[in-house]
Amino acid sequence: MSETNNEKGTQVTESTENTAAGTVSETAAGSAGQSTEAGRGGNDRGGRGNDRGRGGNDRGGRGGRRDDRGGRGGRDEEKDKFLERVVAINRVSKVVKGGRRFSFTALVVVGDGEGLVGVGYGKAKEVPAAISKGVEEAKKSFFRVPRVGSTIPHLVQGEDAAGVVLLRPASPGTGVIAGGPVRAVLECAGVHDVLSKSMGSANVINIVRGTVDALKKLEEPQAVAARRGKSLDEVAPHAMLRTLEQDRAKKKAGVAANG
Repeated sequence: MSETNNEKGTQVTESTENTAAGTVSETAAGSAGQSTEAGRGGNDRGGRGNDRGRGGNDRGGRGGRRDDRGGRGGRDEEKDKFLERVVAINRVSKVVKGGRRFSFTALVVVGDGEGLVGVGYGKAKEVPAAISKGVEEAKKSFFRVPRVGSTIPHLVQGEDAAGVVLLRPASPGTGVIAGGPVRAVLECAGVHDVLSKSMGSANVINIVRGTVDALKKLEEPQAVAARRGKSLDEVAPHAMLRTLEQDRAKKKAGVAANG
């Protein structure tokens, strides 16, 4: 009987120990799981914090873009001061080992419509970039065109390679009697009454450069009188003298208004 009781006590003790061990292991596993979940939660929170940081960087970037827009507005105002005419756009292909590479060229005329004009030739892989380069080159080549009222002072002929362009003064109200390339240069220069004729090559580049050469050959009536050693009345006709007086009066009125 005593042995039986001892065996039962041993069994009860073992079962109690097993139960306690199982409880301890479950408790440890549960606490470990909670720690793991808490760690994951902490990582998630950290990730959210990183996301917030990214959002802050994005907001800062957007603020920089607003500043860039202000700069673009300034460039647009500068563009409004000048007249831009794209005379021709050509596609150029270069044969290479792997095939063909295409690029573009743009012939651009830029002027202020008040006697200042320039011509530029831009090359790039895209059309907008070629036009921008042409505009920058045209601004670097600005020159002043002598005018009498809305026309030119005298008959002149310009040449470039095989292109020949003839320009003749016209009375007010005549308009610009010219083809596309010549018209673009004259309108940007502020010449509104003129007769023209292209005699020679039909190449657009030659015609534009011939027109520029003709405009550069123009002389002011005062310069012609000084070169000949005569007075302005002896060199210029009466109609031109009246127009010159009107131009002087307009300039004085403009200066007085600005002052």
